[in-house]
Amino acid sequence: MEIKGKVHEVSPTTQVTDSLKKRELIVEYVENPQYPEYLKFEAIQDRCALLDNTKVGDDVEVFFNLKGRKWTDKTGKVVYFNTLGLWKVNVLSATGSNAATPEYAAPAANISSNNADEEDDLPF
Repeated sequence: MEIKGKVHEVSPTTQVTDSLKKRELIVEYVENPQYPEYLKFEAIQDRCALLDNTKVGDDVEVFFNLKGRKWTDKTGKVVYFNTLGLWKVNVLSATGSNAATPEYAAPAANISSNNADEEDDLPF
């Protein structure tokens, strides 16, 4: 399965057990602009690295498997869990530091007061 959306959050890699690490990706999915949905995808083991170049605000296409599990607690109550297991991410358009500087953004001025020999050209 696949879905397109905007990256809302990328979690750091978490070492769950000695042999299991995971990372989560939250994607804003807007089928109806009035009610955006936030979908949580889970990357495990070596797939955690797939999210290294993914930034908040990126438009992405996420490929995933839908998994479901049944669990019975100590009292006998049955609970069901669903997981969206991420296996591939394509960044469709990047934002943040990798994106082009907008036309309205002025370049940063090089302000340095370390060199006393430089003449101060400020009028006050």
